[in-house]
Amino acid sequence: MLHGSYALYFDEALEKFGRNYDLGYLNIFGEGYYAPLVDLNFQYKRPLKYEDTMIVEIQYVPTEAAKICFSYKIYSSEDKTLIATGNSTQVFLDKDYQMVWYNPPFYQEWKQKYGL
Repeated sequence: MLHGSYALYFDEALEKFGRNYDLGYLNIFGEGYYAPLVDLNFQYKRPLKYEDTMIVEIQYVPTEAAKICFSYKIYSSEDKTLIATGNSTQVFLDKDYQMVWYNPPFYQEWKQKYGL
């Protein structure tokens, strides 16, 4: 596997989380904001081979700051070996692409809904 593919695996997990918990890019855009990815990190533990399959876990990381943070783990489907870990950070921009330094109201409501 190419190491560059790991970003795609994390992004797919992020999209699925967004669909499952109403925090996807379209939900955020519908509220009048963008949430671009500003930081993405990987820590490689073991290689995947070309035809290996994997399990990608994503976990929301609570923060008081006006950003959305996630951590990720990739495991081998075959033997559950930890392959890679990582994290990502998104920030809020308004429709004029200006940084939003506060938690938007919809995001505050979302966090309250899930007890965060």
